Amino acid sequence: MQLNWDDMRTVLALVRCGTLAAAGDDLGVTYTTVARRVTRAEKALSQPLFERHPEGYVPMPLARDLAVAAEGMEREEHQLLRRVTGKDQTLSGRLTLTAPQLLIQAQLAPVLKRFIDLYPEVELVVKASNDLLDLNRREADLAIRISSEPGETLIGRQLTAQKSACFAAPEVAEAAARSPEAPLDWVLYTHHKAPPKVAWAIHPNSRVRARFDDMVALKAAAEAGMGALRMPVFLGRASPALVPLRHLSTMTYAPIWMLTHKDLRQSRKVAALKELLVPWFRKNAAIFTEL
Repeated sequence: MQLNWDDMRTVLALVRCGTLAAAGDDLGVTYTTVARRVTRAEKALSQPLFERHPEGYVPMPLARDLAVAAEGMEREEHQLLRRVTGKDQTLSGRLTLTAPQLLIQAQLAPVLKRFIDLYPEVELVVKASNDLLDLNRREADLAIRISSEPGETLIGRQLTAQKSACFAAPEVAEAAARSPEAPLDWVLYTHHKAPPKVAWAIHPNSRVRARFDDMVALKAAAEAGMGALRMPVFLGRASPALVPLRHLSTMTYAPIWMLTHKDLRQSRKVAALKELLVPWFRKNAAIFTEL
């Protein structure tokens, strides 16, 4: 009886993800490859590892035991590869950055262009996402996160403080400033219960007209005149179809952090990107705090 690492890693992914398709996405292979590897592992062990259901795969006790063992092997693999990467003093090869999509779109794309111009041998891979990618699992080498709690297991620094403000289409903003007693419509992010307190104090007739689970869609709704919204100052500055409600004060917002794993502190590629990001944020701090 013998299991290879690919099969064990696949069992781990399927235990974590629950479906062939999701496990395939996690591993970067097709769902048929996942199914084939699981079947091969079951034949090697002469017993089933999962219960097959239409909605997904349910792990049996042996599959969970294999997943625990594979998780330990995975940690060792990632630790070794991080150490190798951390000692790399070349300015070539792959460097993976994760950062929020809207931050890249609004501000960071020119900085990244500068980086690839300076270091043409580096293959920059950008994961534009708000998801908290796992730097321990080497899902990224360097992360830019908007967070009040950036993560205790990582090393990094705060790049800039942030403020948020209220924005709206010009006609909505003008009407709100002219007649505070009139109803003021709002569009909110799904998880926000109500308009900001600074707005309630001045506009007691505020009302929520719609909620969105995506900031791009939320911004588009405000630009169409559906109502006012709260968003980070940097994003409002990059939205020419919206204007700030200047009679409402700015509010504290989660700061922006730059984070990496401690094993990558000495990586020359990571250091080179940091050397561009830190002074850029220092020079442009007002973009994130002032209207």
